[in-house]
Formats: sequence, C-alpha cells, structure tokens
Amino acid sequence: MRFLRLKFVLLLCVILAASCCAPVCARAQDASPQAAGQSSAQSATQEQSASAAPVTLFPHSQASRWWISGQANIVMQWHSTFPAAYSGANSFGPRGQSATSKVYSLYTGFELTHTTEILLDIESAGGHGLSEALGLAGFTNLDVVRNPALGPAPYLARLMIRQIIPLSMQRVSADRDFLDLSTSMPVRRLEFRIGKFGMVDFLDANSGGSDSHLQFLNWVVDDDGAYDYAANTRGYTDGALVEYDDHRWSVRFVEALMPKVANGLNLDANLARARSENLEVTYGGGFLHHREGAIRVLGYLNTADMGNYREAIEEFNAGEVKVPSIIGTRREGRQKYGFELNLEQDLTSHFGVFSRLGWSDGRNESFAYTEVDRTGEFGDYLRGDWWRRANDRAGTAFVINGIVGDHRVYLADGGLGFLLGDGALAYGQEKIFEGYYTLHMWRGLFASFDAQHVNNPGYNKARGPVWVPGLRLHVDF
Repeated sequence: MRFLRLKFVLLLCVILAASCCAPVCARAQDASPQAAGQSSAQSATQEQSASAAPVTLFPHSQASRWWISGQANIVMQWHSTFPAAYSGANSFGPRGQSATSKVYSLYTGFELTHTTEILLDIESAGGHGLSEALGLAGFTNLDVVRNPALGPAPYLARLMIRQIIPLSMQRVSADRDFLDLSTSMPVRRLEFRIGKFGMVDFLDANSGGSDSHLQFLNWVVDDDGAYDYAANTRGYTDGALVEYDDHRWSVRFVEALMPKVANGLNLDANLARARSENLEVTYGGGFLHHREGAIRVLGYLNTADMGNYREAIEEFNAGEVKVPSIIGTRREGRQKYGFELNLEQDLTSHFGVFSRLGWSDGRNESFAYTEVDRTGEFGDYLRGDWWRRANDRAGTAFVINGIVGDHRVYLADGGLGFLLGDGALAYGQEKIFEGYYTLHMWRGLFASFDAQHVNNPGYNKARGPVWVPGLRLHVDF
C-alpha cells in the first residue's frame, strides 16, 4: 500500500504541474476541438487538425501511402474493503486491493491504391484487473484481458483489407487514422473489409463513450453491455464487413466468427455451426439544428455451442447435479439475439449527452462479452476549450444493468457464468456511476483520474457498494 500511495502522489504531482501550465498551453491551442471518437488514435488525429498543439509525440503524414502510429495505455485501479455477506468462486473480492493493466499497440497500414488499404496492428495486453476481472457485469477496466494466464506476449490484433467503391463524384474530407487511411471519401460509397478486427471498431460507436484510452474505463459505459458481440478472449474476431454510406446515412452488416466456447481464445471457423450476424443503421443528423449528433439502431444474432439456463436449472432441481452447470447443457446451433438504441447529441459547442439502451433475449448463456441481459445508460461529455484547455475532456455516466429470470435463478442456485458466481444471489440491478477527467499534458501525453461507484456488484444486494478510483497514463505516438 505504501508503494500504491507513492505512485498516486507522483502521478498527482505530474497532473498538478501540468495544470499550472494551463494558461501557457491554452494560448497555443485552438478553441474548437473535435468530439472524442471511437479510439484514442482516431481522437488524436481529429484533434490534431482542430488544435495548434500536437496531440501525438510524432507527426503523422497526410500524404504518405504508409501509416505508422502507436499508443500505450496504463491503468491503475484500487478499492478499499467493502461489505460482503458471502463470496463465491467468481466474486469481486471484498478485501482492499489494487491492480495495474498495460496495453501497448503498434498500428501500421499501407495504401495499395486510393481505394484499397491493408491494415495490420500488433498489441500487447499485460498486467491484471481487480479480482482478475471477475464478479462484475460492468467491470471497471475495459483494457483487462479476461484470461490473465495469457500474459503480455505480443499478438496480432488486426489484419484486414479495406476496399472502397465510389458511388459519387462528390467527396468530403476525412480524418486519417489507423483504421482509415484516406484523407477524403466519396459522399456515396460502398466499403468492404475482410480479415481480423474488433466488432466495436465499427459498430456501437459513440463519441461520448467508446474510448477506454481517453474517456471512460468501464465495460458497460464504453460498450453496450447487452451486445454480446462476437469476440475471442482478447476482444477480436475474424469476419467480413460491408458498409453503405450516403451523406448522413450509413448501414453496416458484419458476418463474424464466434469463439468455440464462452470467453474462449479460439474461434470456430465452421460458419454452418457457429457465426454472428450484425446489422447497424446510423443517421448522423442529430436532433438539434446546427449541432452534431447521431442515432444508431443495432441488431445481432449469434449462433454457437451455447448452454441454456433453464436446462441447467432443471438438471439441478432433478438432483442430477449438485450445482447447476451451464457447460453441461451446451448444444450446437443455439442462438442468442438482441437490439440496441444508441444516441449522442451536442447541446453546445462544448457539451453533449449520450445514451444507450440494450436488450438481449437472455435464454442462452452469455458467451463473448459480459453477463448483461438488459442495460440502460445515460452520460455527458465536456470539451476542454470551455475552460481554455482545448484537448482536455471530462464526462460522467450512469448505467443500470439487469439479467432476466432464468439467468437470475441459475446464479442464485450457485451456478457459475464466465464472469459471475457468488454461490448465491440476493438479486438487485447492478448500478454504476463513473466520472473522469483527462488532462492533456504535452503533445501525445495524457493523464486521467477516474472514479467509479458500483452498487449491487454482480447483481447481488448482499455485496457492496464499492468505490473504485483509478489513474490512467496514456501516450499516443
């Protein structure tokens, strides 16, 4: 704990020192930054064009056919002892603890032609999460890999080819980043991507909350918790995406591989046996005249070797097993589906709000993301030019998560999911508040303070509440 306090004091001193330089930095910054985007690299690229102060350690060419960039994201979180009437195998540990995660990424790309790109990213995810990422449906750190045994060895995160088919002569400017190398795009176009990527690279984006590097940290704030999107343990899948864009409208469809087992590292390449279909429609017009905003509607259907909560409960009630097990009920061809409404809206040039509503059927097991069947989220975001800090940002969010009947009974009878399982359950909706402030210190160096409050962790009124403060250091280069 002495070492923990020392690290906290040192980082706090860095933040305070940078804050003291705010008037000097503010004079060098433009007063109209872009909203935070889907990823830190995208945000950094957008803001570099909106501010005189660079937000990466090294400049990125807007003309070269090559793209090379990277990032480092280090998150330290801790909590003190909190009340818990009992604990089980997958509980969020009630004793005071701390944990640090470390994610390093190298992004590369090459433009074969003006309409064809190849993208390749290498990543390392090390460190640990609190309680090894168990015990919370809305876990407090999106950077944590849910299988700590994998270790920090580098791995291939993304490898895809992108093909753009222009459908109009009119073009609009585009921000160049590690997922999109073009500096201008046809207003109407088709896009195809095939290869290895993360589903939320392209779906469920929200400029108020989608980026664990510069915005919120919680799983269910940055993504829709009820969207059980296809991914392996590290958060990536193999698939194909087709996208149609026309002025403010866009439609995306993705066919992707599912993991062989829940939260598994290996993907099932047999599409006849397991697959994920995803469709999202976006209108980028917003609700208010002359203010940016977006409305997104998403639906998904997963097919995999899933277990069924009702069957596991019936086996337990019949005395066939001592503890209900979802694993023993897995059958090929089972399906899980869900829907999402995703909104964001600028209210002023400095302030905006965002919201997500998510629903999944909840009959078959939570398989790839987290154990949420229903979720509602509301948040706000602020841009730092309001207080003459153009590349600073802040935000708050509140999320309510829930699970449906059979899922509740399964956990109450002592069953384990891949994240939850206290051995019993006094059900209550999991309620999460998160607030953060991100300080732009110099070029591509950012520091953040984050605080989260979780009530009924793991849907259990017999446990918590718990406060989880955190510090984050982020570098874009």
